Amino acid sequence: MLRIFAEPSFLLCFIPLSLVGALIYLLSKRHRLAIARLGSPELIARLSASVNWRGRRWQSRLWFIALIFVVLALARPRWGSQVEYIERRGVEVMVALDVSESMLAEDFKPNRLARAKLEISELMDRLEGNELGLVLFSGAAFVQFPLTSDFATARTFLDAAYPGIISRPGTDIAEAIQVAINGFNEERATQKVIIILTDGENHRTDVLGAAQTAADQGIIIYTVGFGSPDGEPIPQYDHLGNLIEYKKDSSGQTVLTRLDETTLQEIAAITNGAYFRAAPNGREVDLLADEIGRLQTSELESRFETRGIERFQWFLGIAVMALIIHELIPDRAWARAVRTPSEGLSDSRVKQPT
Repeated sequence: MLRIFAEPSFLLCFIPLSLVGALIYLLSKRHRLAIARLGSPELIARLSASVNWRGRRWQSRLWFIALIFVVLALARPRWGSQVEYIERRGVEVMVALDVSESMLAEDFKPNRLARAKLEISELMDRLEGNELGLVLFSGAAFVQFPLTSDFATARTFLDAAYPGIISRPGTDIAEAIQVAINGFNEERATQKVIIILTDGENHRTDVLGAAQTAADQGIIIYTVGFGSPDGEPIPQYDHLGNLIEYKKDSSGQTVLTRLDETTLQEIAAITNGAYFRAAPNGREVDLLADEIGRLQTSELESRFETRGIERFQWFLGIAVMALIIHELIPDRAWARAVRTPSEGLSDSRVKQPT
């Protein structure tokens, strides 16, 4: 039975609705008993002759009928089926997220990595209809999840990204670009985009060569830089998440991580992309989404799909009709013409005494 409803969870509304109905019935019965104790039934009937009691009862019934059918409409009943041709168009986007220790710097609150993950989540909201995959990188890189349009599931994998997920230290942007390139579907002639979110500190060589490889394949790279050019210390935490100290080099000096905007700008320029510096208000997400929105979209998927025919309109129509009839029922009974004895005499001939 529940299979005919697309949103069966709304049917749970009948539980509180039935409780409210029972409560109103008990209060109404109590009200009638209280009125009966006021005096004789004949007197009460004459005093309340102008009240449309039957109409009021039907108003209550119609109100409940409307609520019942509104709930049924929200549950989206479906029966019958039809075949639809589904075509989804968009671009393929591989996001490369830096999870190196330097992304724990706190020049963005709570830190660079948390802020970058938040921006990816916001970007998913803006890229509905496209496909997005995620590459995590530090000294190595791997695909956290492949290209998908199921962003709800993708967010669970995004939340699991943290610095310790890759054991090799450092930051290798070149490998991140290569892994992202390999993550695209080569059989599709769609526009392919790589978005790199990092502080730009590259500890390996030939990152510009990797960018050129992407450009040769028509891939556009957008870079988003997190951090400050002035530098920020890298906090070290224990297994309970308590701050122990700040990272130091072999000579005992505190290590400062700085934003390398020059490298990120060069990567973007080689591929005809753009560089965005992360701002406290997150404005770069809107700019990035607008840039991707201007790209030419291609067919990502097409298929024939059998779907149930929505019938909620019928139930919603019944609810509307019940409310209309509810408003048309008068609250007062129609006035009845009562003939008094004097009025009766006026209609007949009265014999005058002589």
